[in-house]
Order: sequence, then C-alpha cells, then structure tokens
Amino acid sequence: MSQTSIERLREYLVQLPPQAQALLMREFERALERGQDTAVATLVLDQLRKIVRKSEADEAPPPRTDDLSRLLFQALEPFLIEAGVPLRVGQIRRASLQPIWQWFGRDGAPDKVKEFEAALARMPADSAGQVEALAQKLQAVAADAIFELTGPGGGDKSRALARVGPPNVIEDLYSIGAVLQVRDAIASLNEKLPRTLRAFGDSQIASVTSALNIPVLQTPQMLPFALSIVVQRMTAPWQIIRLAIKIAASDDEIRVAATPYGVAVTIALHDLSCVASALRMDIKRGHFDNVAGNLKALHDGVRGLRTELDLRNDSAWGKQLTSIRADISNALQSEIDSVPGRVRRILRQRPEKDIPPGARIDSTEVEETAALIDFVATCRNYASELAINEVTLRTYSDLQQYVERSTEQLVQSLRAADHKVRTYRQQQVQAAIRFCQVLFGDDYASLMSRAAENAATGERKSSRAS
Repeated sequence: MSQTSIERLREYLVQLPPQAQALLMREFERALERGQDTAVATLVLDQLRKIVRKSEADEAPPPRTDDLSRLLFQALEPFLIEAGVPLRVGQIRRASLQPIWQWFGRDGAPDKVKEFEAALARMPADSAGQVEALAQKLQAVAADAIFELTGPGGGDKSRALARVGPPNVIEDLYSIGAVLQVRDAIASLNEKLPRTLRAFGDSQIASVTSALNIPVLQTPQMLPFALSIVVQRMTAPWQIIRLAIKIAASDDEIRVAATPYGVAVTIALHDLSCVASALRMDIKRGHFDNVAGNLKALHDGVRGLRTELDLRNDSAWGKQLTSIRADISNALQSEIDSVPGRVRRILRQRPEKDIPPGARIDSTEVEETAALIDFVATCRNYASELAINEVTLRTYSDLQQYVERSTEQLVQSLRAADHKVRTYRQQQVQAAIRFCQVLFGDDYASLMSRAAENAATGERKSSRAS
C-alpha cells in the first residue's frame, strides 16, 4: 500500500470514536488468530495501536469495559449456548452474561471493576502476559462476589439476587461463579486431554479418567462441566457413557446412576435429543445438507445406548430414549411418506390436451425432490435402529419401480409428442433422468439420457422424411 493510502487510512481511523477503534482492534486481532486477511489485519492493527498509544500519551483513555467483560467471561466459552437451545447440566446461557456483567459493575464489586478498567487501559496492546494476569484476578474477584451473593442469607439477599436478572440468569449465576473459581483446574484439564477422541476405547478412557482426576472437578457442580469439555473432543459424543460404565464397573443403569458419572448418560441423552430436534428442523425447512450426518449420529447414539447400557423401559433414561426414537421416527416417516406424491406430480403423463401452452417444470422443485429421494435412500442405512424400517423400504422400492417405469414411458412419448407440448415432455424426461441418477446411479441415468436423445432425434428425422 502506498504512503498516501496509509495516511488516508490513518486519517479515517483517527476520526473514529474510541469505542469503534477498540471494536476494530478486537475484530482484526481475531482475524489474525484465525489466519484470515493477515496482511490487511496487520496493517490496520499497526495504525490503530499507534493511534491508541498517542491517545494514551495525550490524555487518560476511556475505560475499555467491553474488553474487560470479555476477559472475565473467556473461561466460560466452552460451556456457552445460544438462545433457543435447551439448557443441560454443564452449560451456561450466553444471554446471561450481559446482565451478570452489569450487576458485577454496579453492585458486585464496582470499585474493583474501575480499578481493573484503569489497569487494562494502561496496558500496551501487545502485553498478553499482563492481560492474562489481570483476567485471572478479575475472575477471582467475580467468583468471590457471586458466592457472597448466592450464599446463605435472608430477605436482603433475595432482593439483591432479583437485581441481577430474571430467574434463568440467577440460575446461571452460581454456575458462572463455580467455573470462574476453578478456572485453573479447567485449563489444566484442557491441556491434559487428547485433542481428538476418535474411538473411545479402553486406552482413551484411562487417559481421560486420569485427566479428570482433579479434586475440584469431581464435585456434583463441576463434573458436568468437566465432562462437557470431554464431549467436545469426541467424534461420537454418545460414547461418553462408556466413562460412566467404566467407573460403575457395570452396564446396569441403576449402578451407573448411583455414581457421580451417571450424569454422563444424562448428557448423552440430552445431546441426542438436540440432534433429533435439529434434524426435524432441517427436514421442515427442506435443508438436507446435514441430514446424513445427523441421521448417522442419531443411529449410532441410539444403538450405542441400547446395546452398551442395560436400560429399563420404565426408567427415566429408558423413557427418554424411547421418546427420542419416537420423535425421530415420526418426523422421518412423515417426510418419507410425502416423497412418492411429489415424484408423481412431476412425472405423471397427462394427456396432451390437459397440458396448457407454455407449461414448464420448475427446476428448483426437481432438485428439491431429488434431494428428498436421496434422503429416503440415506434413511435406508439407519432405518432399523430409528424404527422406520418398513416405511423406508416400501417407499424406496415404490420409487424405484415408478421412476423406472415412468422414465421409459416418457422417453417413448417423445417420439410422438406434439410440438406444442414437446418442451414440457422433454423437461419431464430430464426430471426423470435426474431421479434415475439418484435411485440407480450415473450409468443408468446416462443410458436413459441417450435413449431420450435417440427418441427425440428419431422423431425429428421422421417428421422431415414425411
């Protein structure tokens, strides 16, 4: 970049409010961490840091409260969930952070917050070690303030809690304090755990058990958070139940539930329920990109819980798993049942007199229907465990027979199609060939495509000859 361009950039950045400058710095710092736009990010950050340093020399900088709240809550990132996602043990609502931060600066430890703000504002932008030390002090003060508020007390504490926020925020308050209090143990666990847990066999179970052997993480409050970190490293999260089975030395659900690690089964069931919910939503919206992955996760999870854990049908866990299977089955069956009708609407050979001039087949509808056919094909791989075996096999067989028969009839219809409806018939044939590609593969689709070309060419030659 030329010197003139840099000067223009600097002039623009100088005019920005301090809050906007701080926001830009954070965003470009994150871009560098992700390895994105490194040249641009480095250039802009360099100019911003020069502006900030000059501002610090001229006058006391404004407090960077957004940065301070980010430092306070950075230890919570692995456990945060977004709005609309059902909460389980070992998780915290992201929406609770802002009201808790406001309470902390207003009632929790306002003097300390101002002190930390001033210290952060004095720090150079590249002083990572000092910032980390400040974050640890801030988190310790916040944990103490939270436990002082949530500890035993009378009506005054009830009124003070009400000032924090609504009940769901108060529910998260103690969890946030507990996590901040053991942030060093959580950091240690993160370092000890393998980066990826692919096949959660005996050796990896032993490794994880050893990593979890930190007393402050073994409490009923903190164990779900520790297990949540483990789950995030697993390629098959349902396998977390193997840890509980190993600790109980039994697959009997009563013995597993009697150990603190029984919460691992609760976590696995909740997460399977969330996958099932995401699958239902994707199907409802017609989004099939993630369906295969979600179906596999559900199939493997349901089968794993049913085969590796001795669940009773009338127990809480057994009823929950049955409910998950029923929800999946109902959602899948409803969608599977709709596919043949959509295929018939596109491929049905209406009499030529019933085809209006300029009739067309929507290519988007064709692709959506092809995706649904592929969805039925995918369901076959997981049908038995998800209680959709009969409807899936029947529907897939019907689709194969109908599409094969309809494709041959449509190809033949090209030979004698009136020129007024020829375009519509050709679009029907192309749709049929697209469905054949999904049902029978590329070779068969290519064969039918050549047959369609020959039919159309033969009809044109016959017309010229006559």
